[in-house]
Amino acid sequence: MNKKITLQFGIIAGMIGLAALSRFLPHPPNFTPITGMALFGAAYFMKKYWAFIIPFIALWGSSLVLDNVVYAQYYDGFQWFSQPWVFVSLIAITLLGTKTLQKISFGNLMGTSLVASSIFFLVTNFGAWQMDIMGVYPDSFAGLIAAYSAGLPFFLNTLAGDLFYVGVLFGSYELVKQGLPQLNRA
Repeated sequence: MNKKITLQFGIIAGMIGLAALSRFLPHPPNFTPITGMALFGAAYFMKKYWAFIIPFIALWGSSLVLDNVVYAQYYDGFQWFSQPWVFVSLIAITLLGTKTLQKISFGNLMGTSLVASSIFFLVTNFGAWQMDIMGVYPDSFAGLIAAYSAGLPFFLNTLAGDLFYVGVLFGSYELVKQGLPQLNRA
């Protein structure tokens, strides 16, 4: 692997790792870097399988600490995957990014971010209804609608967090590329 690719890979993976660490900072509910990590990896990793692997590992590692240290009081025993539907949404958003972010522009990033926010909302609230460990939602279409309705107050934070992290990750990488011209693609 040549030095340019190694440097580029390290910077992209490092930025995704830093974004995952930001989950430990105080933040409003659903104001997270998940969509930003997925779309950033999808846009910039040359080998697209890394776009799935690196954000997944970063999310999984931060979730392990959050679930088993910060939120341990809410779980019985060690949690390996407390929120599987979040990971499903991460994969779906990464797939979206690999298709829509082959050319990066402001409009393309905005549109893809908004679609990704919607995917996260639809997938994770479906998961909340489907898993419903607390027995809150009936196992019916009305229960599914109730789950989506319960998630609506968090959707604005999802949108804001997604736009914020997409802006920070993509904007920071563009600044890094200005300082390291060898990162610019042909």
